[in-house]
Amino acid sequence: MDPAQLPALMAFTCVARHGSFTHAAAETGVTASALSQSIRSLETQLNVRLFNRTTRRVALTEAGAQFLARVLPALGELQAAFEALDETRDQPAGTLRINLPRVASELLVLPHLAEFTRRYPQIRLDLTLDDGFADVVGEGFDAGIRLGERVAQDMVAVPLGGDIHIVVAGSPDYFERYPAPATPADLAAHDCLRYRFSTSGGIYRWEFAQPDDPSRVFEVETRGSLVTNDLRTMVQAAEQGVGLLHVIDDYVSEQLEDGRLVRVLDAWCPSFPGFYLYTASRVQMPFKLRALIDFLREKRGVS
Repeated sequence: MDPAQLPALMAFTCVARHGSFTHAAAETGVTASALSQSIRSLETQLNVRLFNRTTRRVALTEAGAQFLARVLPALGELQAAFEALDETRDQPAGTLRINLPRVASELLVLPHLAEFTRRYPQIRLDLTLDDGFADVVGEGFDAGIRLGERVAQDMVAVPLGGDIHIVVAGSPDYFERYPAPATPADLAAHDCLRYRFSTSGGIYRWEFAQPDDPSRVFEVETRGSLVTNDLRTMVQAAEQGVGLLHVIDDYVSEQLEDGRLVRVLDAWCPSFPGFYLYTASRVQMPFKLRALIDFLREKRGVS
């Protein structure tokens, strides 16, 4: 390989990951036209078309997809080599691309973001908020954060805290107008705030557990006047008395403590495995990722 082709290969992988010259340009700090010219030059040198371009999207050709599959591991080895040098200096550095849902961002990362950046000034965090289940390796992320331990084959999961607990809650004003439900079956008569998954478009079915056997978890299909893909909107709607909310209790701890929201159905609300960071299985984890894991576990009180 001609070493002069390395910048073009980096541009190629970035455009492939984003499926867009514009988004790739925003990440790399060069213009979209410069990226496009770099890719065209690479295609000319290789004598093969790597992307199909339309006015609306950029997609890999079959040859481009095969080329990407061979290029990514090689570039990963180069990145690992530089990270190994960082380790010898005992200073984690570099860009750390993390895919995580909004709830994890608000509970795990944002409260401690300033401290992390002060402690590790050489690490550049690149956070992508995504409520789906990302292909960490295929989409170029260093790691993902999700609830539960369900990860794809050849991935490793690192717990970032203990179990999480579900709460069903509504405002005092709401319960002045409607009697509190005694069982999940009573929710049929209530206005429930429903969450729509951004990736699949499906509506989340509320999960409950039998009080006498918490291992017996079941789902309830709810109805209501509001559907949204944003938890913060749901919380604000619940505070205004629009309907009942089904969410992680940590997410509304302040509202529960000061009385803006009132818990119901506690005996039926289950606990689930908490947040996990998942990443590709490697013999040696990158120093920058190890630093983030240790930091988040410290803040969650995990030894």
